[in-house]
Amino acid sequence: MILNLQNPIAFFDLETTGINTITDRIVEICVLKVLPDGSSKIKKDIINPTIPIPPSVSEIHGIWDKDVIDKPTFKDVAPQYNQFIEKCDLAGF
Repeated sequence: MILNLQNPIAFFDLETTGINTITDRIVEICVLKVLPDGSSKIKKDIINPTIPIPPSVSEIHGIWDKDVIDKPTFKDVAPQYNQFIEKCDLAGF
């Protein structure tokens, strides 16, 4: 598939502590950036959500409390992601 891009496009994939957008938090973020020349870059981090990850959710995405204990919070990595997606069109899946 050939994309006719004017701007880079950034595709987001998130793993979270649940599906409530008010109370749940990100535990993994991955962004695939496709550039107009067809090349791509990926940025991915495990995130400490600062709240417990329910075991039923960990069974789905495979990320457990022990996996995030020494990881940065989203607040810590947000500036890097902001810079990574600057001037990108956004998409999600």
